[in-house]
Amino acid sequence: MRYDILVLGGGPAGLSAAVTARVRSQSVLVIGNRWQDSPLARAERVDNYLGLPARTGVQMLEEFYQHAQDLGVEFVTGRVVSAMNWNGWHLTVGSQVYEGAALILAPGVVRTAKYPGEETYLGRGVSYCATCDGMLYRNKSVVVLGLSADAPAEAEYLRSLGCQVTYLAPKKSDKLEIKGEQTVTAVNSGGEDIPCDGVFILREAVAPTDLFPGLETQRGAIVVDRRMATNLPGLFAAGDCTGAPLQVSKAVGEGLIAGLSAAEYNKTMQKDAETIQKG
Repeated sequence: MRYDILVLGGGPAGLSAAVTARVRSQSVLVIGNRWQDSPLARAERVDNYLGLPARTGVQMLEEFYQHAQDLGVEFVTGRVVSAMNWNGWHLTVGSQVYEGAALILAPGVVRTAKYPGEETYLGRGVSYCATCDGMLYRNKSVVVLGLSADAPAEAEYLRSLGCQVTYLAPKKSDKLEIKGEQTVTAVNSGGEDIPCDGVFILREAVAPTDLFPGLETQRGAIVVDRRMATNLPGLFAAGDCTGAPLQVSKAVGEGLIAGLSAAEYNKTMQKDAETIQKG
């Protein structure tokens, strides 16, 4: 299904962007983890949000989420594993693809230190999604690094394809190295090589720089202008992913601007399309 705006991330920035876009009559889909899994949900007391002192993180998020839901924002729980920009933005979540004319990134801070060899062999044996790429390894040997809640299910899916799966739990995946020649040939865990044809690194989230090649960053933060626009067309960003301060007020404010900018971007693109049609 196609939406006017896709929002990646369901924290304060993403929900603020979604609410603002809905007020501008845009159809909106928020993709991400449950709001209960947001880092803010672990805050016992928030005293620096204007007009709403002494709230718990859970209380704030529940109200933010309810506000968005009441306005008709739609939600999908899942991990985005690939993105493509063609006639808008296409995000893959599991085996489903969602389309949006504009996209707002609000994933918070995604801390994903790379394993040695991971970036080198990305697309040449390294994958972040079993349901997306599993058929490429049918009846082959693969290693699954189970760093997400749905990793066991994805490993079972690979087994159903005839893959010989070696599953490494998080405690066994601290010191790993991905080896290969032209493609992946082995994963070294604890000094022992595990021969394989591919490795699936199943994290809770994929870093924006992995999803969007060419996305401009600086010191780990996404670079945006005053409109919260990135260097990629139709792609906006808001919240912790744009850098410090990592505060709810900043996230909500940037989300509002991103929502306005994405709606205005869609309006401009629609007018340009209508002008071309009229000749």
